[in-house]
Amino acid sequence: MTQFPQYSIVIPAYNESARIPATLESVLACVRNYGWNAEVIVVNDGSSDNTADVVREIAKSAPELRLLENPGNHGKGYSVRHGILQALGDVVMFTDADLSSPMEEAERLFAAIAAGADIAIGSRWLESSRQTHRQPLYRQFFGRCFNGVTRAIMRLPFADTQCGFKAFTRHAAQTVFQLQTIERWGFDPEILFIALKRGFRVVEVPVSWAHDARTRMSYLRDGFTMLEELLRVRWNAFTGHYNKEIEHIHRVPLQK
Repeated sequence: MTQFPQYSIVIPAYNESARIPATLESVLACVRNYGWNAEVIVVNDGSSDNTADVVREIAKSAPELRLLENPGNHGKGYSVRHGILQALGDVVMFTDADLSSPMEEAERLFAAIAAGADIAIGSRWLESSRQTHRQPLYRQFFGRCFNGVTRAIMRLPFADTQCGFKAFTRHAAQTVFQLQTIERWGFDPEILFIALKRGFRVVEVPVSWAHDARTRMSYLRDGFTMLEELLRVRWNAFTGHYNKEIEHIHRVPLQK
């Protein structure tokens, strides 16, 4: 590995001890098979199980892997921001711990970045035939409804704002995530809103995707909270929060 990796792969994790070994096996195998100069960052979101211990054990034989710890449970948005702002790569991405989009699909995001995009976001709906295991109909319905409301309130032109598979140039990542305020499920629309407001080029990329029945996100349970968060984003925009100057964060090589 050169002084800094080309890619950083951030994985938020909360009580993931059961599936994080298989996830990391797949991610690390992909990194090595494709020859990526990459680091893999797992962000432990205050898990009550032994997620952190499992990751530390795997890291003993995987120099690409490191663990970050949140100060308690703060949510997926907080975890992604924590990982991305600590990442060292020239291109920084995050993926869900369930790998609903196979890690190999990151090549499609990296290609979009290499072709000039500042941000590449995975989409389940641009080519729905790429879905290998569809969501139940009720989740498809509520997901489409939420996406429609999000597009209307936030004026986002994307077919899929919620897919947990997104990549950023380092500059775009540092800008967007320093301005992010939503720390739980509704953070995806906010970071896309910030990206467009700051003039970044966002490209939507169709990716393969399979529904995982173990997902913790519920449109019924979390939907109203997410709507409140969308309104908070509009308020942030009105008050000028997203126009703030961004701190330049210097990269410091890790000592191993």
